[in-house]
Amino acid sequence: MDISVTLINGLNLAAIYGLMAIGISLLWSSVGMINMAHGATFAASGYAAWLVADATKALVLAAFGKGLLTTSLMAGITLTAGAGFGALFGALIYLLAFLPIHDKPNFPVRSLIVTLAINLATVQGLLWYFGPKQKNLPKIFGTGKLEFLGLSARYDQIGAILATAVILGLTLFWLKTSRKGLEIRAMMQNPEGAVLSGISVRWTALPVTMLTGALAGLAAILLSQTIFVSPTSGTMPLIKGLTIALLGGLGSVPGAVAGAIIIGFLEAIVGAIPFLGQRYVLFATFLFIIIVLIIRPRGLGGLLDEARK
Repeated sequence: MDISVTLINGLNLAAIYGLMAIGISLLWSSVGMINMAHGATFAASGYAAWLVADATKALVLAAFGKGLLTTSLMAGITLTAGAGFGALFGALIYLLAFLPIHDKPNFPVRSLIVTLAINLATVQGLLWYFGPKQKNLPKIFGTGKLEFLGLSARYDQIGAILATAVILGLTLFWLKTSRKGLEIRAMMQNPEGAVLSGISVRWTALPVTMLTGALAGLAAILLSQTIFVSPTSGTMPLIKGLTIALLGGLGSVPGAVAGAIIIGFLEAIVGAIPFLGQRYVLFATFLFIIIVLIIRPRGLGGLLDEARK
């Protein structure tokens, strides 16, 4: 087992899984909603980025030719398209799965059913329009390998790790310093107290769904650097995001980060062991999560429901 390869693969998986898990945790802890359409956001954002990149690639090449500037411009266009469409899809989820039912009884169950319906409808719509063929996005980080201090990593892996670190840093900075971010954190810690303080659940949920949608869109772009976009490409990231959010503890952003790192490295290590390999990655992952949840039912850093009330 090559330690350097395992380290890079673990960090790469942790980065992408972390974007999905944090989005799920943020939405649950702030408005009490489990978004089963997170995978649909992932897939739809990937296709939106592919359409925009495919439409603009010829224009950018004609204007600037091949080179670093063209690669940088295409990277910016692709990331912006993915994040922007993800945010718009998040707003659609807000309009369909939150606004009409947030004040109704059993809102968590109702929203889960509605978002699951949105997910199924979106996947079928993508299959109908694009067909089952996979699409490849531009290599926004270029192609090649970088070797440093005995470590060898592809450009897409390095780019995904660094981009995720920057994205999560900016997200946490916004949550800690902006007025809306402080309102979201207040909803996460004490929803009833936040409402009594004049914070509107209705208008706090919109930026949360848009933010989590943008994170899912960015995760789609970063993961699609190593795989292809397809109508069902959001299924596995959704499952991994949900399980990692449960492992870290629903409502805990640090817990989601820790869970993503643990699962990323666990998958990389199990996949690199010769007598196990990729066949046993899912089995090992879910076995580990089940053991942790048996020992600590609320996850690594989950918020107590009683404390939030």
